[in-house]
Amino acid sequence: MKVIVSPSVLSADFGNLQRDVEMLNSSEAEWLHIDVMDGVFVPNISFGFPVLNAIRRHTGKVCDVHLMIVEPQKYIKQFRDAGADVITIHYEAVTHLDSILHEIKKSGAKAGVAINPATPVAVLKEVIHLIDVVLVMSVNPGFGGQKFIPYATNKVRECKSMITAAGSATLIEVDGGVGLSNAAELIAAGADVLVAGNAVFGTPDPAQTIHQLKNSAK
Repeated sequence: MKVIVSPSVLSADFGNLQRDVEMLNSSEAEWLHIDVMDGVFVPNISFGFPVLNAIRRHTGKVCDVHLMIVEPQKYIKQFRDAGADVITIHYEAVTHLDSILHEIKKSGAKAGVAINPATPVAVLKEVIHLIDVVLVMSVNPGFGGQKFIPYATNKVRECKSMITAAGSATLIEVDGGVGLSNAAELIAAGADVLVAGNAVFGTPDPAQTIHQLKNSAK
């Protein structure tokens, strides 16, 4: 199985963002992962609508938007209008998950739910049929370049079992410390989408690294 690679634009060179997006366009990456942080839900601030708009103008690939923000329900339409194809909200940031998932789908975007490392997979059982992408965080969100938390691999396995039992087509995405050293084990555990930031942009040949990640399955 060839996995979907979603390079994290947070690790791109923002002085040359168009160049880096065009590099991703010519690579085997199917998705571009766009981290939106508000300094409240996570202890960091990244970017919002203007940057997403700029990226959207320069790519036809899937814009995989990860909202690490409080009250994400207020901004679903704006992120969709700015070019988001996948809108992922955090389980920990919302109260009425079911209704927000319906709202995302109604906007025309795919609905994603992210869970932090300490959040059990089982909290998504009742709504797994509404979720297009489960994003398993393998670091505590907020900063790039963190070390992979090993027990995330077991969470991927648990998530895969839950999806299979439900007869759902939900994809499993993994974000945080993902690279060539652990891609194969994550794919074997059931991961469908790998988010890689420094592991891609920190290499001499990012396009080649993306190719290697896509072909990491054992």
